[in-house]
Amino acid sequence: AIMGVPAHDQRDFEFARKYDIPVKVVIQPNDESLDGVTMEHAFEDDGITCNSGSFDGLPTAEAIPAMIEWGVEQGFCSREVNFRLRDWLISRQRYWGAPIPVVYCDCCGIVPVPEDELPVLLPAEVKIVEGGKSPLTEDKEWLTVPCPKCGKPGRREADTMDTFICSSWYFFRYCSAREDGAVFNVDEANYWMAVDQYIGGIEHACLHLIYARFFTKFFADLGLCHAREPFTNLLTQGMVIKDGAKMSKSLGNVVDPDEIINTYGADTARLFILFAAPPANDLDWSERGVEGANRFLNRVWRLVEENIALLSSVRERPSLPMERLSEQRMRDLKRKIHTTIRDVTRDIADEKQFNTAVARLMELLNALSSFRPETDDESALFREGVDVLLACLNPFCPHITEELWSLGGHKETLSKLPWPEVEPSALEMDSVTVVVQFNGKVREKEDFPAGLSKEELQARVFALPSVQKRLEGVEVVRVIVVPDKLVNVVVKG
Repeated sequence: AIMGVPAHDQRDFEFARKYDIPVKVVIQPNDESLDGVTMEHAFEDDGITCNSGSFDGLPTAEAIPAMIEWGVEQGFCSREVNFRLRDWLISRQRYWGAPIPVVYCDCCGIVPVPEDELPVLLPAEVKIVEGGKSPLTEDKEWLTVPCPKCGKPGRREADTMDTFICSSWYFFRYCSAREDGAVFNVDEANYWMAVDQYIGGIEHACLHLIYARFFTKFFADLGLCHAREPFTNLLTQGMVIKDGAKMSKSLGNVVDPDEIINTYGADTARLFILFAAPPANDLDWSERGVEGANRFLNRVWRLVEENIALLSSVRERPSLPMERLSEQRMRDLKRKIHTTIRDVTRDIADEKQFNTAVARLMELLNALSSFRPETDDESALFREGVDVLLACLNPFCPHITEELWSLGGHKETLSKLPWPEVEPSALEMDSVTVVVQFNGKVREKEDFPAGLSKEELQARVFALPSVQKRLEGVEVVRVIVVPDKLVNVVVKG
């Protein structure tokens, strides 16, 4: 049997779309409702379970252990932890790598190098030989040493340690790189460790990251650090793909960044790379994608350049808060500005989904481009939107945003200013679209006033004629209400 979950695994999703296999959603995001027919990519994050029988409405973090527990109770499964660890052979027949600090003696056997003679240093020069032997076997002067135990002639170990040994704890050494009296300074390690954000290739997940955990727990057991895990957050980035293959010099399919920078500028190159795909996915290099990023930045430039006089005229005029905006188009733009701040902040700081952050800024640009200010208050709101657009775009495209920030009449350096803050009242919706589900399947979508309590929202949903008809002749087992978003009615009969 092969398990396939196309709605929640991107590879399964692409396979299902190619061969017209139905996509069934079993996890819904917290802030929207997915449809297996219309969704464009797999939803791989945590959310609320649906189409899962009695587990409908549970957060996935609760649903998964509950499903396992139910399976145990039903007698068709059991809990089991599988360890796939094997002994780690660390010796390598090469020059680069830490020497293994032992001496072989015909009388004493294997003798550790005394602590006061550590570290064992590699020779400055070495002869590289063919045949698979360690180059150190050819350096007789380095190889031959007295036995530390009996003083008779002995022989160093010619193999060196796997370089994973060094990469498994270098981050501890970085905390006090100039420490000479110890492997690292304990106080400094306790101050800095664990690493807040680790970014690396997925190819390291089953070796380097495991070894790093070994070393960290070993150091903790020795009392050298408090941290028992080396990294708090992990982001595994994908590769850059061109012409269907990994971009590499050996394949001759590399793209010279200087050519792109000379043609389009560094900001365009940065924006394309960050927008083309989520960091964890492979990035398909596309000249059309580069051109698209450049067109977006040209639109941003024109938006500011064509409105310099307007922006300067209301530079000191404060933008009105949401509660003082009466016109719907002003309220809509105000809400768009502040939802953009909220969502871009979350995409960058929490989700590391830079591509969706850029997409939200593109949406804000569209909203600003279609807004034609006619009064001073509208102009001040427009200026607020332009300022937010430039500030949120600045981490992606620092050069053009700093230039436009200055053209817009600002004296300060944009990158030194605080990040934009969300105005909570601007996020409040006048009305919201609520998804109505029966046993996890979407049956209705209705607009209701925003901010209704769970009880009031449920009452209004149950008052809908279409819902009343579905309730005829069935027993309501449970009702899950997510305010402003979803009502899921679990029924039987």
